[in-house]
Amino acid sequence: MAKRYIILDTETTGLHVKEGHRVIEIGAVLLNDRQKSEDHFHTYLNPMRLIDDEATQVHGITNEDLNDKPLFEDIAEEFLEFVDGSTLVIHNAQFDVGFLDNELKLASSTFPKLSEICTIEDSLQMARDMFPGQRNTLDALVTRFDIKGYDRELHGGLKDANILADVYLHLTGGQKKFEFISSNDMKSINNESKDNNFSVKDFDLKKIITSDHEMSEHENMLSDMHERTSVEPLWRKNQ
Repeated sequence: MAKRYIILDTETTGLHVKEGHRVIEIGAVLLNDRQKSEDHFHTYLNPMRLIDDEATQVHGITNEDLNDKPLFEDIAEEFLEFVDGSTLVIHNAQFDVGFLDNELKLASSTFPKLSEICTIEDSLQMARDMFPGQRNTLDALVTRFDIKGYDRELHGGLKDANILADVYLHLTGGQKKFEFISSNDMKSINNESKDNNFSVKDFDLKKIITSDHEMSEHENMLSDMHERTSVEPLWRKNQ
């Protein structure tokens, strides 16, 4: 059965949840068979506090914009229903998950943490593993993967979720489908492989024979490696 992948991003009143900052926008996009679907969750929220000026410069959302927007507690159940059982892909997941867990805690003591109902996958860590020592912000990855069609002057929850979906598809480009094989399916595949009974003898394989000169050059290289490292090359150990 295919797993449910949701790409998520938030915007907040400031950087630090411990200073009382709140979530003001949630954007989440469902991936369906490695394609962005029309199924998404998006809302602005009234944080019941002022937005830092520095934050407004990043996302462009003002206090006045949110006066008539719902409180988090008003949309919490709908949000949980949308993400329940999914793999949440988030760039710098610790930040967004920390804010959302705080919102859930403030809304009701009965609400779970996201990690209790979702698998969290951090695309920032994936990018760091793939491009160590390089800038791996969302903007940097958009440039690196040459992703077009987005206005990056201001951030936005739903916009950034859509951008991250494109980035994530590039980061996982080797996969054709987000599907996982059950143990029963694997047994079936193994049985099919046994039934096919393939053998190397069934294929017309070319045999490449090295010349005496090539073998001599290879031995010289191994000797040089041994002299420089004082470690016996594995090829010689396995001969």
